[in-house]
Amino acid sequence: MRARYGVPLGITAVGAAGLAYAACFEVRSFRLRRITVPVLPRGMRPLRVLQVSDIHMVSGQRKKQRWLQSLAGLRPDFVVNTGDNLSDPEGVPEVLDALGPLMEFPGAYVFGSNDYYGPKPRNPARYLLEKASGKHGLNGNPPVVGAIHNPWTELRDAFDAAGWVGLSNTRGRLKLEDIEIALTGLDDPHIKRDRYAEVAGGPESGADLSLAVVHAPYLRVLDAFAADRYPLILAGHTHGGQLCIPFYGALVTNCDLDARRVKGLSEHQAGGHTSYLHVSAGCGTNRYTPVRFACPPEA
Repeated sequence: MRARYGVPLGITAVGAAGLAYAACFEVRSFRLRRITVPVLPRGMRPLRVLQVSDIHMVSGQRKKQRWLQSLAGLRPDFVVNTGDNLSDPEGVPEVLDALGPLMEFPGAYVFGSNDYYGPKPRNPARYLLEKASGKHGLNGNPPVVGAIHNPWTELRDAFDAAGWVGLSNTRGRLKLEDIEIALTGLDDPHIKRDRYAEVAGGPESGADLSLAVVHAPYLRVLDAFAADRYPLILAGHTHGGQLCIPFYGALVTNCDLDARRVKGLSEHQAGGHTSYLHVSAGCGTNRYTPVRFACPPEA
């Protein structure tokens, strides 16, 4: 009896321990990841940019709120929010409370699909099937039926009132004392709201630095930004793979970006030009899959 069942029971125990770690510890193990990107013109002082992404706030997530509030102590030059703030239609007040101290700094934002629509339970295996088929979100899949609509306009109005620049298929500028930052953004490609033709043309003249911002790093978007010679593209959406294999990495990206670039800094080439790409692994999860493994939440 012991010889027959010892191994399966051992595997079960290891699996249970891994699930407990992923759901109870790592998903709340918030951390700050620092990256240096060599994109500033010669002679310009260093800039500290804080990127927050994929908060996926659910009512009652006090530790996440306190951690986000604490990031104001970094005194960033400006903040970039790359979307998916919500995972609960009732979560807007808590998002705004968490981001309140950061909204005292200059900032810019784009929205992701979860800002517009509430989540539904989903079989995690579908991410692997979508990777195999090359279809993600509304890119090749049928329209969603019975979607829950989130109160995203409340987020937009609060961000705008704080002076943050909305970048959904538009351009904007941030003035930082003696430095002017030009930003070009797109609405979420995951649900086919991106309209690159409305912002095409490359960096604007007269700015000290130009950045591109989008929620989901789909290749069509990265190709367009890189071909237009943006030095740096900021994105989120991938959750860094969320459930990763130690010493191997992510299995999926939830878009057509390769898993090798699922998070962190990399390069993207298109049209004979190269841009830096930074993908944030984000600090939250969908409310129905509140686990992370080998991929801690971050800013």
